[in-house]
Amino acid sequence: MKVIGLIGGMSWESSAEYYRMINEEVKRRLGGLHSAKCLLYSVDFQEIERYQSEGAWEKAGDVLSHAARSLEKGGADFIVICTNTMHKVIDAVQASVTIPFLHIADATAARIIKDGIHTAGLLGTRYTMEQDFYKSRLESNGIQVMVPKEIEREMVNKVIYEELCLGKIRQESRDEYKKVIQGLIDAGAQGIILGCTEIGLLIKREDSSVPLYDTANIHALEAVNMSLSIEKKNGR
Repeated sequence: MKVIGLIGGMSWESSAEYYRMINEEVKRRLGGLHSAKCLLYSVDFQEIERYQSEGAWEKAGDVLSHAARSLEKGGADFIVICTNTMHKVIDAVQASVTIPFLHIADATAARIIKDGIHTAGLLGTRYTMEQDFYKSRLESNGIQVMVPKEIEREMVNKVIYEELCLGKIRQESRDEYKKVIQGLIDAGAQGIILGCTEIGLLIKREDSSVPLYDTANIHALEAVNMSLSIEKKNGR
């Protein structure tokens, strides 16, 4: 079993879900008392959010690079960044270590393509929905990406930072998200990408008439695949 290095804390609510999903999946596959071999470096999200809002992405990348180096020194075999937005700086963080990263957008695109879907709506932070670093990664994997209207993007982003990252789950916000999802479906989306690792805390399968792609869940399960790849090759 390979050691998974997790860079978390962005927010810790979704990082806790990563830890739960990874360990539940390892137990499901291996049985008994098995659990995942993993290391977690949890950053201070207040610092990261400040750098995001200031546009100081290089400084945010430096924080994650320090975390990555710590995980590598601790024995991690590969690294998972437990957030979509901070994949904006993944190239700089990857350059700081010698072990590989598992990119959340690549894992998500692979699942979508496997399902035969080529057009998907994207929900996430405003950085993820509006900037190119994430959408272009999906598009390079063969996914046509749709995003909500500007006023809807503002609402989606506000709920993430002011509610979900603080552990607040409100029915009113779920209802607003469902309206945005339906609008994307009406515009031609065959599936909806929950492109922020907190959105899965709010939106569930029954909230959409088309498939939902919870990036946190997909990323976590792919991390298990990567961790157990040696065992799979050996047929165990």
